[in-house]
Amino acid sequence: MAVSAEEGRAEVEDGSSQEPPVVCEHATRCGGCPLIALPYREQLEAKHRRVLRAFARYPSLADLPVQAVAAAEPVVAYRTRAKLIVGAPGRAREPAPLGLFAKGGGHHVVDIPRCRVLAPALGRVSAWLRERMRMVQGTDSPMAPFEAGGAGALRAVDLREVEAGAARVLVTFVVQRDRADAVQLQKLAGEARTLMQACPEVVGVAANFHEGDAPQVLGGQTVPLAGALSAPDRMGRSTHLATFGSFVQAHRGQTERIHAILQTALSTTSPSTPRVLDLYGGSGSIALALAATGSHVTLVESFAPAAESARSAARAQGIDIEVECGDAGRMLRRMRERGDRFDAAVVNPPRRGVSPAARDGLVFLAPELVAYVSCDPDTLARDLDHLRRNGYAPISVQPIDMIPLTDEVETVVVLRRGGEPAPRVLLEDEEVLFVEKAAHEPTAPEASFPSSLLTRVRRLRGASEAVVVDGVDIDASGVVVLVRNRQHLAKWRAVLDSEKTSMTYLAAVRGVPRAKGVIGGIDRGDPRSAAVRTRYRRLAIAAGHAILRATCEPATGQMVRRHLAFVGHPVLGDDREGHGPSNRHFEEKAGLDRAFLHRDAVEFSHPDTAVRAKVVSRLPGDLRGVIERLGGAAREWLDRADP
Repeated sequence: MAVSAEEGRAEVEDGSSQEPPVVCEHATRCGGCPLIALPYREQLEAKHRRVLRAFARYPSLADLPVQAVAAAEPVVAYRTRAKLIVGAPGRAREPAPLGLFAKGGGHHVVDIPRCRVLAPALGRVSAWLRERMRMVQGTDSPMAPFEAGGAGALRAVDLREVEAGAARVLVTFVVQRDRADAVQLQKLAGEARTLMQACPEVVGVAANFHEGDAPQVLGGQTVPLAGALSAPDRMGRSTHLATFGSFVQAHRGQTERIHAILQTALSTTSPSTPRVLDLYGGSGSIALALAATGSHVTLVESFAPAAESARSAARAQGIDIEVECGDAGRMLRRMRERGDRFDAAVVNPPRRGVSPAARDGLVFLAPELVAYVSCDPDTLARDLDHLRRNGYAPISVQPIDMIPLTDEVETVVVLRRGGEPAPRVLLEDEEVLFVEKAAHEPTAPEASFPSSLLTRVRRLRGASEAVVVDGVDIDASGVVVLVRNRQHLAKWRAVLDSEKTSMTYLAAVRGVPRAKGVIGGIDRGDPRSAAVRTRYRRLAIAAGHAILRATCEPATGQMVRRHLAFVGHPVLGDDREGHGPSNRHFEEKAGLDRAFLHRDAVEFSHPDTAVRAKVVSRLPGDLRGVIERLGGAAREWLDRADP
């Protein structure tokens, strides 16, 4: 079955489970399984709707058929990895919890003994750890829970099940760096050996250092404490070497399903032994599976231990794969410079999606087929819209229930290379075109980008000699003005420079400025800029930040982001004038991978008829998604402004 995003219905596989909801003693408090109260069929329907909502934000994806969600089996005792948080005890002598954050937000940790979703081996190891924490609580043991003002160092435990004939476990103690000195690490190594003696399924233990108040559970450095440095893990159709902290899919059966989908997709490429690029390849689960069936695979992974594990696993099994360690965007640029060619590419990025540089790099390499494995429908839809604009059309969409009882959904999308779509024309006559530009697309051709708005406009009828009158920055979006040929350029430039013309922008900024204001008088080495003014009005506040509508006078628009940054409220996502930590936060939490700046309207008097006209560009899907994730007043404003 399939359904388009526009239809707004949800479908699930025929014959999916009709069993009653799973019962768990922690369900009312633990936030780990938000859909646990629903019958399984309703969970699948909810996940399907989530994919449809993400796609519906983009006109290029709104009519795309989406297959039924592939049901999981089993839906309990399936989870192969768990990052369990160590909480502070609630009262004196009360054991510190080892579990997940509670429902409703905040940082209260719910203890979850007998968790229903952990694989049995992880359940046994977590039970021993819980008891050990209780015994050393209040001491200076590194296994004592971390508390402000206390002596303990343990913040979390990362458990990874590996399976090669029998279930085994890799354990990572996450400790606070400033409390893990050499003496504490020596004690922690002793705890690791004790754990391995008490729990024979544990094959290796390591320590990971948490940095300050970083939001991520795992820090950037891991050191081994006892046992093996890695372990073979049979996942889907391959055996790879698992390492401490490396990525793994949560459900073994569903991982095998993904491998089968990818293998089927590759069978449709022209050569019988295709050259395949595996981006964000991890420790090689997908690459090894594809190479074992005849594909020539090049794996790219930025996490060095995972890349080395992929090499080692390939050597041990006599499988020929190439492994390159580095950032995906930089590695793709290097491949382009070398003239590398691939028949197909598999991308399996983290939740924040594929970086803009990697998306462009992939388009430059021009594989015939791309298979995108996503764990976040919002960043998936954002990236698919970008790839579609550059000529890659989705031909199949398969959501998969990788993490039952949660609202998370994995999706595998297969795309095939074709022609670039025409740009959206908002208003045109025999002289001028007002066209909508997307982010990550230059207005005019640039060597570092595979295409441009002008290139696509010149394919329109009667626009082969089009010239840009006024554009927007690469990392912004909205209305761009072009003329059909150069003889009209001066005339329409004068229209845009007129005091009767206004250009407005929607921007999300860091912090909360006054309800309205005027910014100007900034020289910055260019005397002309001192005469430019930005008027703004605050539209909504959400999560400590604000949505503004801004107008630049004269209507050049080049100073909006500079003015807002000058008064301490830079545009979110702006990598030139913005605030780096805020930008990283919004990329991780809301999928914002560019400046939240959109030219939403141009109002002018036509030079021949004097008739007033207003050209409006709807807020694009990626920015709509950011506002929806922010929620609160910003979401309410969006619903009112654009129902």
